[in-house]
Amino acid sequence: MPTVSIPYEEDLLVLSGKSPEALEKEFRFLLAVKLFELHRLSLGKAASFCAMDKVHFMFELGKLQVPVINLDNDQVADEMRDVIETN
Repeated sequence: MPTVSIPYEEDLLVLSGKSPEALEKEFRFLLAVKLFELHRLSLGKAASFCAMDKVHFMFELGKLQVPVINLDNDQVADEMRDVIETN
């Protein structure tokens, strides 16, 4: 599996107060969040990317005030059209 290396200064580690492993886990989570926001990863794929189950990932998204339902305008219009047509 391909990997990405992100260099960071030692002072970032000190300022974060985290271990290298915890900081790298946070980086991975934040990348998953951003990729989810950009519609590059689905909710399930984003959760898997940062080694979380979906429910935990959704909870963490809520703490960051990131909407869990991540539809673009066309998808919302399609959903609304489907609702109207079935009623």
